[in-house]
Amino acid sequence: MLKDRNSSAIVAVGDIDRARAFYQDILGLTLEEAYAESGVLGFRTGETFLIVYKSDYAGSNRANAVVWTMNGDLVDTVNELRAKGVVFDQYDELQGLDFKDGVYSDGPMKLAWFKDPDGNILHLNEGM
Repeated sequence: MLKDRNSSAIVAVGDIDRARAFYQDILGLTLEEAYAESGVLGFRTGETFLIVYKSDYAGSNRANAVVWTMNGDLVDTVNELRAKGVVFDQYDELQGLDFKDGVYSDGPMKLAWFKDPDGNILHLNEGM
């Protein structure tokens, strides 16, 4: 039924203008659809969309909100985002993985987490 369908992420934010600046200017996403009157933004991410909308519940999720699959460029992407002021998270429960400069690694697997301005957890994944 749904196995052959694309899916998209949807993220709640408290301030739509601040979110537009972060997702467009910091992350470099292309704004495809803007419904400013309704408080919804659509950003193209590969073959899918990341939908951002205003909500009083923004940032209340304490799990991954969005995951991007990287193609050998995770470390470069982390470095570019760090240069734009993005802070990468470190998690005590990930002991056993190497951690350096915001990137967890174990062989070819690389992982990195950071938050948007509302505290939504964003994840970069490579080699899994």
